[in-house]
Amino acid sequence: MKNYYLLIYLLLVLKSNICDATQEQQAQMVDQEQLEQQVKELMPKVIEWRRHLHKNPELSNREFNTAIYIAEYLKKLGLSVETKVAHTGVVAILDSGKPGPTVALRADMDALPIREAVKLPFRSNIKGEYNGKIVPVMHACGHDAHMAMLMGAAKILNDKKNQLRGKVKFIFQPAEEGAPDNETGGAEVMVQQGVMNNVDTIFGLHVNSHTDVGIVKYRHGGILASVDPLKIVITGKQAHGAYPWLSVDPITTAAQVIMGLQTIVSRELVLLDDAAVVTVGSIHGGNRSNIIPEEVVLEGTIRTLNEKARKHIHEAITRKVSTIASSMRAEAEVYIAKDYSYPVTYNQPELMDQMLPSLVKSAGKKNVVLVNANTAAEDFSYFQKEVPGLYLLIGGKPLLVKEEESSDHHSPHFFIDESGMSLGVKLFVNMTIDYMNK
Repeated sequence: MKNYYLLIYLLLVLKSNICDATQEQQAQMVDQEQLEQQVKELMPKVIEWRRHLHKNPELSNREFNTAIYIAEYLKKLGLSVETKVAHTGVVAILDSGKPGPTVALRADMDALPIREAVKLPFRSNIKGEYNGKIVPVMHACGHDAHMAMLMGAAKILNDKKNQLRGKVKFIFQPAEEGAPDNETGGAEVMVQQGVMNNVDTIFGLHVNSHTDVGIVKYRHGGILASVDPLKIVITGKQAHGAYPWLSVDPITTAAQVIMGLQTIVSRELVLLDDAAVVTVGSIHGGNRSNIIPEEVVLEGTIRTLNEKARKHIHEAITRKVSTIASSMRAEAEVYIAKDYSYPVTYNQPELMDQMLPSLVKSAGKKNVVLVNANTAAEDFSYFQKEVPGLYLLIGGKPLLVKEEESSDHHSPHFFIDESGMSLGVKLFVNMTIDYMNK
């Protein structure tokens, strides 16, 4: 008889658990419908924020008014706000009051020294100072949209505070495009100042002008490359161009060095694993056609998608340059600077698997697209070195525009369809709540 009552009890508990699970699933469905409605109602404000920021862009480490605009809004939401982080950054905390993880969400703030060519009613006519020169300023990479999407997510997550467990840290980061000469900035400085202390995970988004609105692109592992600036100084012996045998020619040495560098990727790396790039983009040497100069300076960029390849390329460049220079009787110095050097933007595979349902929930299964890695770079990677994090690409291209006709990033003609920002808001919200509840 006791066994009978025990069986009845277990069946009742099982039924109760099933009902609770069903109700929880239904609640999640209702929440998603509610989120869709909330985002729809909020979009006019998100667009308003984006247009204000687009019309009033500021360069790296000079985002003073941008920071004030964002901080005042976040304070109105009742969040705990810290300013002047990494010079001009803004960090806000939403505390649910319940135990749980801390989820960080990041948007970049800075614009570029570019004159806007698109004739928008909210186009930029701003000028700023960049490395001692007065230049036009434009949001030509979508950072204005990133800030507006995160502001929208802050509003909705604050409204859904009862569904949160733990804390949300909103990071508005300056100087993603790189600090001015002789300055520090960006994600690396934020990390040094402790922004990632007690954070469990971080999510970031980047709008893409070549991807249809409504689509989110993802990748396990390296999604964007590391970047290291390269400088090579070749020193020879100056002579009259009519008597080259009296010289040690740094120009012909530079030509040999450039050709030698191309064989590092093509002949020393396993390209089936990951792509890499060694590009020489600048050559300076000499000032007359009949003088062989004493010095030539080469400048370029190194891009890799894993640390093993990165270390190999660094070693190989020094080895090749020194050997070639020696064979030409010249001297050479290799500088791989660390002041504008970003690690690989790396999506932890386990976290990517865990959050894929959130992407599907936000965009729909057909709009969640696995992509190959890109050799562009992002200093979001500094945050990912501290904690597991995900970096995703979302569509900003109007559906009626062909991909080959869409504007490039860092271009005077850069343009995005503002309707694509709604997906960014949903992704921030869904990933945060789902991570907390898992």
